[in-house]
Amino acid sequence: MKEVKGLTAKQETLKNGQVKISVDVISIIASIAAAEIDGVNAAASGFVEGISSLFTKKNYTKGIKVEMKENDASIDLSITVDYGYKIQDVASKVQQKVKTEVENMTGLNVTNVTVNVQNVVIPKEEAVIESTAVEVKEEKKTK
Repeated sequence: MKEVKGLTAKQETLKNGQVKISVDVISIIASIAAAEIDGVNAAASGFVEGISSLFTKKNYTKGIKVEMKENDASIDLSITVDYGYKIQDVASKVQQKVKTEVENMTGLNVTNVTVNVQNVVIPKEEAVIESTAVEVKEEKKTK
């Protein structure tokens, strides 16, 4: 399959004209679908990066590659998983959700969804609790 970033992934002629779906649209759908799965750290995965992500599609397409061959799409995306979640379960749910959403919204056939888990992060609340616990232990040792 040939990557066609930024080009038309699907073109359809309707009675009132044509509908063209960009490859970037597929990336955005995949990004949002993946971010909806419990255990996916959307911010660390690069899917959502603050208020600027509301005004640009750049952040939604970061870490996602779409390859097209006729009406078939192959999607490759990178995620970060929150600590404590079973990685295989999270990745499997991401694959299913991305496939379902892209197919339902675009009418394309998704042949493959490859999930690359690039990192595991500790949620901020747990990191603060662990940090406080370490400080308390260190104070007890010095007394």
